Amino acid sequence: MNDAAFPLLLQDIRRTFVQGDRRLDVLRGVTLELRPGEIVALVGQSGSGKSTLLHIAGLLERPDVGDVVIDGKAAGKAADRERTALRRRFLGFVYQYHHLLPEFSAVENVMLPQMLAGRSRNEARTRAVDLLSMVQLTDRLDHRPGRLSGGEQQRVAIARAVANTPRVLLADEPTGNLDSTTSETVFRQLLALVRDTGMAALVATHNPELAARMDRTVTLRDGVLSA
Repeated sequence: MNDAAFPLLLQDIRRTFVQGDRRLDVLRGVTLELRPGEIVALVGQSGSGKSTLLHIAGLLERPDVGDVVIDGKAAGKAADRERTALRRRFLGFVYQYHHLLPEFSAVENVMLPQMLAGRSRNEARTRAVDLLSMVQLTDRLDHRPGRLSGGEQQRVAIARAVANTPRVLLADEPTGNLDSTTSETVFRQLLALVRDTGMAALVATHNPELAARMDRTVTLRDGVLSA
């Protein structure tokens, strides 16, 4: 299978942080392939480097060594403008905290990234309504984040993340700030969206029960990724 067949390919990723005379090898030769429609759980202890790996995979941070290939395009050493374009076109992000814009309604929060990508307001609204319907928020379209529960806010964030039809969804503890019942609802709808769209997803989680329901699990320990 050639590189273009993988929505995301990490090749020998290495990342080291230096603080004074202390050297911390956070990632030591990480290689990972994500296939279309595949949901992979990324597990590891707190401080193991999961967020660093997601930041590198999402082109928010550069590796010291290695490359990130997005939809067949090498991005590790690409110029900032090209990396930004790849990120906007191919990647979606969900974080533990939703980061919704408080002055905009749920539907407007999902419309904004689409309009930034060039969709008309009408087109963006139509897709936003469809996505919010998929995560069962039809009756919350015009509610601002302050009037939504934590689980509802996170479902809006998930709809926003997939609004521009990314090839890859990167999620960092997407249910980590929710109670168990709400976590189950959010995860089930995240799973359904990924399955329906055929994107690939890399989901960092501390929850072994959620990890067990994904297609496979990879573990980050001492900077090394293992199946």
